[in-house]
Amino acid sequence: MGTIRSGLEELWQLQGHQCLHQKPLEATPLLVEKPLSEWPVPQFISLFLPEFPMRPIRGQQQLKILGLVAKGSFGTVLKVLDCAQKAVFAVKVVPKVKVLQRDTLRQCKEEVSIQRQINHPFVHSLGDSWQGKRHLFINFWCFAVCIYCSTDLYSLWSAVGCFPEASIRLFAAELVLVLCYLHDVGIIHRDVKMENILLDERGHLKLTDFGLSRHLPQGARAYTICGTLQYMAPEVLSGGPYNHAADWWSLGVLLFSLATGKFPVAAEKDHVAMLASVTHCDSEIPASLNQELSLLLHEGPRPAQSEEAESNQEVRKETPGETC
Repeated sequence: MGTIRSGLEELWQLQGHQCLHQKPLEATPLLVEKPLSEWPVPQFISLFLPEFPMRPIRGQQQLKILGLVAKGSFGTVLKVLDCAQKAVFAVKVVPKVKVLQRDTLRQCKEEVSIQRQINHPFVHSLGDSWQGKRHLFINFWCFAVCIYCSTDLYSLWSAVGCFPEASIRLFAAELVLVLCYLHDVGIIHRDVKMENILLDERGHLKLTDFGLSRHLPQGARAYTICGTLQYMAPEVLSGGPYNHAADWWSLGVLLFSLATGKFPVAAEKDHVAMLASVTHCDSEIPASLNQELSLLLHEGPRPAQSEEAESNQEVRKETPGETC
């Protein structure tokens, strides 16, 4: 689609061409765990196979930590330099103990399974995954060193506020292509938000972080309450049933925020309060927006509850009301 010349370059300059949004740290070795034991492996290790294969420490002196990308409740994402390949990539480091304590083993394995299945120009593909004695490692969104200057959409939005409609149009088109692709292959993302969208040096996006995604064929329903409160559809906040339409709701929230500089509904303390706010709030579309964009923001998808009679099939058992 070409480089975005109608406004995004100016926004990029205002943001200062920050690479990710963290100041690089002094380079240090990434992998410091002792080598894994030989076969047969302990049950604690075999639990994570085959998605996280056992591997010897891969060139410990060649992988260097350059900085911190993000730190969340599920793990830490580090910016890493592979000295041998002269490439910079991000690696998610997840403690095994937390995975087992939170009973998220299935979700962790499914994240890798889904990313291995995906092949799309607007999705960050999985580079590799392996395990050490205490951690899981997921390597993704690889860049050549000379072009590693990427930011997430939220950082840019926080710096500049409203986006030009030409930029919003391109973001919307690329995200629609991504979501249609995912839904066609039976995947629901469940965490579409600005923080999970990276922009390359030409202004094109890459959807990332499939930590809450799951396989969900057409006609199936899910019940797990998960995602980011301000982006969650009413049917997700209420504990389901919901389907792929929940991703389209999140996209609508994202586009509204890009166009207006604010979220349609303020964040609440929990999903119960958030559901009440979303149910009783009627966000006003600014009159300054063109007719096509206003119509797009007004015409959101119907909640999945209205389609409940079509099918109650599930791909896997999920407890209604369970929180990821």
